[in-house]
Amino acid sequence: MTASSRPCIVSCAILLASCAHAPHAAIRSTNSAAANWYATWAPSQSATAARPAVDSLDRVPTYTNATIRQIVRTSIGGDQVRIHISNEYGDRPIMIGGAHIALRQNGSTIVGSSDRPLTFGGSTSVVVRPGAVIASDPLTYTISPLTDLAVSLYLPTAARTTTRHALAVQTTYISKQGNQLSSATFASDTTLRSWIFLSAVDVHNPNITGTIVTVGNSITDGLGATVDANKRWPDVLAARLLSSKTEPVKAVINAGISGNRVLTFGSGPSLLARFDRDVLMQPGVTHVIVLEGINDISRSTADSVTVEDIIFGHKQVIARAHERGILMYGATLTAFERAPAANEAKRQSVNQWIRTSGAYDAVIDFDAITRDPTKPTRLLPAYDSGDSLHPSDAGYKAMGEAIDLALFRGGLRR
Repeated sequence: MTASSRPCIVSCAILLASCAHAPHAAIRSTNSAAANWYATWAPSQSATAARPAVDSLDRVPTYTNATIRQIVRTSIGGDQVRIHISNEYGDRPIMIGGAHIALRQNGSTIVGSSDRPLTFGGSTSVVVRPGAVIASDPLTYTISPLTDLAVSLYLPTAARTTTRHALAVQTTYISKQGNQLSSATFASDTTLRSWIFLSAVDVHNPNITGTIVTVGNSITDGLGATVDANKRWPDVLAARLLSSKTEPVKAVINAGISGNRVLTFGSGPSLLARFDRDVLMQPGVTHVIVLEGINDISRSTADSVTVEDIIFGHKQVIARAHERGILMYGATLTAFERAPAANEAKRQSVNQWIRTSGAYDAVIDFDAITRDPTKPTRLLPAYDSGDSLHPSDAGYKAMGEAIDLALFRGGLRR
């Protein structure tokens, strides 16, 4: 285990200077930031594919008498912690027979001395009704920033995993051997690269100055990045902010959904459908980075989506955020060499609007950062993960490092 990955539970001023909360629940007010809670991690939720109409088989995984251990990378730290469990897309209640939090050592193994049970209204178990989101009770538990946590959920009765974050770029471990909540060494029968039911980890920290929400599609979600390595561009941004000696400490939330579109349902609710839930309701949100539109363009012929339609969607979310004083930063759409000429023209038009309209409070030109200067319609080969669309680790690093940290000074828009 390296020094950078070594877990610890310590109380110190430096840690508390870089800690915080924000629940993912559908009803969350920015006023709750007054209680000094912020989300350190809050992936956007979407539904697992519905039952197929062609046969009677239910293709949504269901687990019974099983334990799910999920790995979470904190952005900020804090002196208390709580989790959120979502059954937003469920069609039946789910029973959580127990939930534990611990520091991850490596793989599915935890630091045994760090393991703590979580409670819900004083009980170690809870029923989460269809459509509901439940928060655990606050637990005094000192967490460092940029730390791997293991959150384990025991499912004693059949739990149909309808609510999840599909593209975790992180391994989730499942044991079908009953209650393994306290097991330091977790023998998994199955692994996934999704987060199931777990929709937020919040920390309490009085020293946080706000929350940055990065909202987008698979390029924000991190498709193409090395699994289990935290190489997404929002990860890079979070690490830079925490290591800066001059910039204020803020939480960084990754609200990407692979396949996401501005206007219509893709591999999850559209930006317009989820913006209030995933962005505006994050406690303490002060800044938002929007990288959205390439999936609308790739489906534009089938869905009759025009450049004007995409711009209209961007204007809608800008207006919603500005009403609350939130600063909105528009990111240009990165190159997709395999796109038909008509779609490339649409990408260029959307980028032109983002760069020149003045609708956004600032522009982060990811296109200029990642494109090949000798052929601007494609990613720089060193930044290409191999599919001509999604950046590699090097590409995501370039994106995260190119963002001017001075954009996040101060608070709300005036």
